[in-house]
Amino acid sequence: MAQTTTDLAGKVILVTGASRGIGYAAGLEAARRGAHVVAVARTVGGLEELDDEIQDLGSSATLVPLDLRDGDAIDRLGAAIFERWGALDGLIANAGQLGVLSPLPHVKPEDFEKVMAVNVAANYRLLRSTDLLLRQSDAGRAVFVSSSAARSARPFWGLYAASKAAVDAMVKSYAGETAQTKVKVNVVYPGAVRTAMRAKAMPGEDPATLPTPADIAPRIVDLLSPQLQETGKLFDVPTGSFSEL
Repeated sequence: MAQTTTDLAGKVILVTGASRGIGYAAGLEAARRGAHVVAVARTVGGLEELDDEIQDLGSSATLVPLDLRDGDAIDRLGAAIFERWGALDGLIANAGQLGVLSPLPHVKPEDFEKVMAVNVAANYRLLRSTDLLLRQSDAGRAVFVSSSAARSARPFWGLYAASKAAVDAMVKSYAGETAQTKVKVNVVYPGAVRTAMRAKAMPGEDPATLPTPADIAPRIVDLLSPQLQETGKLFDVPTGSFSEL
């Protein structure tokens, strides 16, 4: 999917986890293509750095310091987007927690609840808050960043795998519900990327062997293109291909 660099001109794009890593790079790429980026994250400093880079591109951003575990705040964000723009053209639901890599019986309840709150409940709240906004767009697009862990469910990865499997299931169901609308919603598996989460999961790995978030961001932002017609699919970044969820 090769897109022009202005395919998102005038669009409003919401990106979560935008203060670093894949979310930061995706927000910057969307701005490069002409979008106004609504950047959501807990870390104000990272958001401000992103804003500086977006301004250097000649684009603009709205910074939203927000903990996605606060569902009511997500509702207020949706209301604010409606009041200002009346619609939302794209959502990149990127924010996520790795949690702990541990035998499932050893996972502490508080760790389980935190991962499910950020990876699952927050994405449900985002869908709930932005559904009507996406429907109001001429070409509403939503992309949920997931992981092949959802399918491999390797030993010690049960918590993270379960949370991403839930995301995949929600997206598949929502895509069916919006099949007769202009909204297109898909899941993306970025693969191994040079991020802080990857370093935590694979501390012995040489990060220089991995692509950077900036390397893969264009493939993710391509999924917001008005020309995209796939919905309810999985896009695998390493192979560049769609498959069934």
